[in-house]
Amino acid sequence: MSQNYTNPYKYWYLPLITGIIFIISGIYIFRTPLASYLTLSMIFAAIFFVTGIMEVVNAFSNRHYPNWGWSLAGGIVDLILGIMLISSPALSATILPLYVGITILFRSIMGIGSSLALKKVGIKSWGTVMIFSILGLLFAILMIVNPVFGGLTIVYYTAISFIMIGVFQIMLAFGLKKLK
Repeated sequence: MSQNYTNPYKYWYLPLITGIIFIISGIYIFRTPLASYLTLSMIFAAIFFVTGIMEVVNAFSNRHYPNWGWSLAGGIVDLILGIMLISSPALSATILPLYVGITILFRSIMGIGSSLALKKVGIKSWGTVMIFSILGLLFAILMIVNPVFGGLTIVYYTAISFIMIGVFQIMLAFGLKKLK
């Protein structure tokens, strides 16, 4: 019996193309930080909107579960926030660094707690977790206190991430080509 098998390495050039696109996008983001930031803030707003819709649909489809109302309430809040952010790009641009800063702040506080728990059970690398958590905490406070810094940080991290993903994709493509 013959299987219809396609060689996965046959299309090695697809990661190459996406890698080049990611690198070009990363360079573009570096060269146009304001336009890129505005685009990121609109994507941020759209994510809230779509997430809100999905959470509302999920809540209604799971009405038989206890506390489904909390999911509905969260979905409605996200949906309203998404509508407000989409209708006001300036508000979205203002909130984005605060949102990211607060998220990093809470994650860093959780990291400090986790590092203390690691110390308590005798894990030697607890200090590394503590150092990175404290650095994250300081960075988060800087983002919250100085939203311009936060906005630039978000843009440059995005640009660097795109370039790194692009390099990875290109390396993957050439690795696949060797296996072909």
